[in-house]
Amino acid sequence: MIADTPRTTADNEPARLARLAAEMGALRDENGRLEIENRLLREKLRLLNHRHFGASSEQTPIQQQAIVFNEAEVQADPTQPEPAVEARSTRPRKKPRHRTLDLELFDVEIVLHDLPVEEQVCPDCGEAMHPMGEEIRQEYKIIPARIVLVKHIQCKYTCGNCHDDGTHTIVTAPMPAAAFPGSLASASAVAYILEQKFVQGLPLYRQEQQFARLGISLSRQTLANWVLKGADWLEPLYDRMRCALVRRDNLKADETRLQVLEEPGRAAQAQSFMWLYRTGSDGPSIVLFEYQPSRAREHPARFLEGFRGFLQTDGYSGYEKLPGVRLVGCWSHARRKFDEALQALSQSQRQAGGTTAHVGLDYCNRLFAIERDVKELSPEERYAARLARSQPLLDELRTWMEVQAPKVLPKSALGAALGYLRHQWDKLVLFLEDGRLDLDNNSSERAIKPFVIGRKNWLFANSVKGAQASAVIYSVVETAKENGLNPMAYLTYLFEQLPNITTSKLDSLLPWSDSLPDSLGVPRTPAA
Repeated sequence: MIADTPRTTADNEPARLARLAAEMGALRDENGRLEIENRLLREKLRLLNHRHFGASSEQTPIQQQAIVFNEAEVQADPTQPEPAVEARSTRPRKKPRHRTLDLELFDVEIVLHDLPVEEQVCPDCGEAMHPMGEEIRQEYKIIPARIVLVKHIQCKYTCGNCHDDGTHTIVTAPMPAAAFPGSLASASAVAYILEQKFVQGLPLYRQEQQFARLGISLSRQTLANWVLKGADWLEPLYDRMRCALVRRDNLKADETRLQVLEEPGRAAQAQSFMWLYRTGSDGPSIVLFEYQPSRAREHPARFLEGFRGFLQTDGYSGYEKLPGVRLVGCWSHARRKFDEALQALSQSQRQAGGTTAHVGLDYCNRLFAIERDVKELSPEERYAARLARSQPLLDELRTWMEVQAPKVLPKSALGAALGYLRHQWDKLVLFLEDGRLDLDNNSSERAIKPFVIGRKNWLFANSVKGAQASAVIYSVVETAKENGLNPMAYLTYLFEQLPNITTSKLDSLLPWSDSLPDSLGVPRTPAA
């Protein structure tokens, strides 16, 4: 029997080479995938380190701007006239309120530092000296809060001569109705508690300790009851403010998380949301909060029912397809993403400059520089200036964006920045259509910030009713602040007036009403 002839090395070589080529290709693909993954992870690590340890300001350093572009060429505007010597803009930044306060209106305490009579003689010749002037030093003296017990005594009068049947005519002196009858809570006391919690961010348990140090025992349960009752009084005003809000045609919106411990059908760890809606830069400011258990689209659709016009947001999809609403994008969010892409680069790349992230950030900076120049113009003038200066820059930016987008990894920080720009482009350029529109949604972020800071102190809401009460109170105090009112004085005035007026007169109590007393304004004194 003849044995099989073994295959030669030459016979196996093609198969072996094909197998090795396939393995090399797979290893090359795997290596490329790992390199991309490694690059993305290093980007995320640098970005996380910057967020945790770096400066929180998003302002581009001057030296970094110099690397990116020649500021003189970019900022130059030959159409602007040369300023005259000592020229000043006569257009106010903000409509001035008539509520001002001079130092002379403060209570003044005089502390006289004088020489005793026996020392008012010349140490050289012994003759009496005469006054030659004074040196005056002024300083603020802070008097801590104190509690005063106020007794309201309502006098009654009777006449026993008018009736023979033993009845008497009784006349009672008028006394305003109290917002909190049967309680030790006065209008100013509840206003103080609300101001401390919703303006200063002081939780009720700290206020309980503060009151104890002042010698009065007020449990946080009692304080909480007063807060809820105060919110009940403010709710009709909140409703009137909402009616005024949806009648505008230029609004902004934002939202942030809130944890509510006792919400029916939901775990205590579930995330709820506080939504914010506010007016734009035209007309009196209105800032409204609304609590909702989710971030669903149905909530802004319900709250903004009847609204028609521009709505500026950060790009969240929950605002899409609202009837009669045109969404305006936020360039601060677009710029922020390019800033994050820059921070995700290595230090050597950031310092060298010229990267795609540098260029993208530069475009945003130039757009904001134009906006600073036109800020004080009227809406009509701003509209024309934007068409002349911002429109060409945006056309250039769009061309650059379309060229760069296919070159970067979509999941990288730079890919996210370019992706945001592309997806939001139609909304981002909408500000060109109306001079009243802002370039960014920063005013919403500023308005919601007091709530975010307060949340760091009190962490969560205990119940849905408490969250809704917080929304009402934050709305009133933030709108008051936006309209130049002192929140404490305004809340005190509201709790004094609301029990004694009819619903038809609610509009006279709105934060922008001209019928409010001048004393409710924030005092304006020379800077220290």
